[in-house]
Amino acid sequence: MDARDKQVLRSLRLELCAELLVEGLVIQYLYQEGILTESHMQEIRSQVTSHRKTMLLLDILPTRGPKAFETFLDSLQEFPWVRDKLEAKRNEVMLVALDDDEIPGIPRDALKSPPTDQQINKLARRLGPEWECIVLSLGLTQNDIYRCKVNHSYNIQSQIVSAFILWRQRFGNKATVESLCSGLKSGEVDSSVIQQMFQ
Repeated sequence: MDARDKQVLRSLRLELCAELLVEGLVIQYLYQEGILTESHMQEIRSQVTSHRKTMLLLDILPTRGPKAFETFLDSLQEFPWVRDKLEAKRNEVMLVALDDDEIPGIPRDALKSPPTDQQINKLARRLGPEWECIVLSLGLTQNDIYRCKVNHSYNIQSQIVSAFILWRQRFGNKATVESLCSGLKSGEVDSSVIQQMFQ
């Protein structure tokens, strides 16, 4: 799913949970179109409240490929006002979309420097499972990731921090904030996460 569409779902998360009943046509349509699997269906149905069912669906959708957002919009035939809200938000996000080479709030000279320990810590607090793909794109190996996991087996944040510090040590002058930002963008990390490293 496109990073902007993920941002739309995140920003409207509570409203969607309040207004949407996913139990009926919504999940049936998503299953029919191959966005949800049988196990996704069972997992969603097993949730006790409709609020939790919607939350789980919103957690699953961003992981289900490039067509997931459009198919989700198509599934909202019984909730046209929700669909309208999502489309309006999507247009709004596209209007304020950042230029690919510009990240407001980050000084240009900072882009050429390596990230500090503090910035890496801030980043680690905001990343989820996608951190592995990001460090691989930055040049670390599966073996490096395995070592970071073994060394910090009970703390995911420490695993992420140690992976980025290893990347900074190994690549020296090439391990800049700019190359880190490129890796984060390729991992579809929201630009607000990058900006928060500098706050």
